[in-house]
Amino acid sequence: MIPTREQALDLVKQYNKEESHIHHAFAVEAAMRHFAELYHADPDLWGVVGILHDIDWEQTTETPEKHCHVAPEILRNAGVDEDIIHAVQSHGWGICTDVEPVNDMERTLFTVDELTGLIITAGLVRPSKSLADLELKSVKKKWKDKAFARGVNREIIKQGAEKMNMPLDDVINETIKALRPVEKLIGM
Repeated sequence: MIPTREQALDLVKQYNKEESHIHHAFAVEAAMRHFAELYHADPDLWGVVGILHDIDWEQTTETPEKHCHVAPEILRNAGVDEDIIHAVQSHGWGICTDVEPVNDMERTLFTVDELTGLIITAGLVRPSKSLADLELKSVKKKWKDKAFARGVNREIIKQGAEKMNMPLDDVINETIKALRPVEKLIGM
């Protein structure tokens, strides 16, 4: 089964209670839907993958090496398609899983998961506290500051952009565009 957006969100909310985790799911959903349109793919499917990708996050915060390993059981029990399960697992490639992202949807998820956090944080430190006036050069400046958004793994983002066969600047720019319309939904 490919869940609807509402079904995916209900499922995520069963396992994730922290509002920040729901905001992150919305951010990744928005980025995935945006890139799906660039790839002429199904934005509903890509969006559902974005919502579901961290479904096991709150169950694995104490044991981060298990992240992406609990999700398959949760998703299978809900009757979710194996393609979606593979995509969810692949976003942890090289970090907590050996499931490699092998298609455009998976490579995009691998990349934007980390990138959305950097962009949102860059927007929050602006005087406007908004993404409306956030530009690529501001994100790139923050990118270079290793103390800024320290938890964001920039190497994964770079590696992901390469796997997407898209210049890093373009990936950042498109992700900014994707997040602007949903900044209220993602807690900004």
